[in-house]
Amino acid sequence: MSRIAYVNGRYLDQRLAEVNIEDRGYQFGDGIYEVVHLFQGRFVDEDRHLARLERSLAEIRLPMPMPRAALRHVLLEVARRNRVTEGLLYMQVTRGVARRDHAFPARPVPPALVVTIRRIPPYPRDIDRWAIACISHPDLRWARRDIKSVNLLPNVLARQAAREQGAAEAILYEEATGLVTEGAATTFWIVDEHGVIRTRHLDHAILPGCTRGALVAELRDAGIGFVEREFSLAEMRRAREAFITSATSFVKPVTRIDGTPVGDGRVGPVTRRLFDLFARHVKGNAG
Repeated sequence: MSRIAYVNGRYLDQRLAEVNIEDRGYQFGDGIYEVVHLFQGRFVDEDRHLARLERSLAEIRLPMPMPRAALRHVLLEVARRNRVTEGLLYMQVTRGVARRDHAFPARPVPPALVVTIRRIPPYPRDIDRWAIACISHPDLRWARRDIKSVNLLPNVLARQAAREQGAAEAILYEEATGLVTEGAATTFWIVDEHGVIRTRHLDHAILPGCTRGALVAELRDAGIGFVEREFSLAEMRRAREAFITSATSFVKPVTRIDGTPVGDGRVGPVTRRLFDLFARHVKGNAG
């Protein structure tokens, strides 16, 4: 069956879907995107993702392409037309089509909206097979990383560096301070040498991850202590455990960084517990 995309008001065979060459997303990366996990026909953390979309758009002074209820209908319709019940849905909003000029169009143009979806494997059950290796990599991104912009070239280069070294993710750090920020496309967490769960506090240096936010809520509900505080590369290397979170990673153990084992090189007990905790969240706390 052909994949169906939504492009500016039309549902099209994805092979035939096109955007204008003067779309500002193509010309300048002038746009915002979101990725949402569809589990058994239900969008996981849908409200968090749509709220982050609205916030990111507001930060670059771009309106929502349609009311949230209408957008939700489009997302569900794309999933329905593609007969996908377990997948990843991608949506992108750009400033639209205008004559190439760095400044915003003198006359406002309609925002452009593209939505696609693809199937993914079933939710992971074996946490040990889910574990990955990472590398550390300088954070070369712009200063407003809290905005989920389509400008992802530094992230692309970091992920490629990881792949070339046989790893799955790059853990980014500020060269001037040696402080860890996040993964190239994930939130990064450690269980530090004292057994404390830690991830960087939210600010302009990192993206406010929706999976991060959902896990934080689950931790609080379960009475599990954690700290939102920056940590250095040196602290990372002394950590007992490490893991990443995202809409595609869920809770994913990191057992090696730069070729060196994290802790004893095996999935630790804290990460195992959080993997199970988040699995219940994805499944609607149905166990």
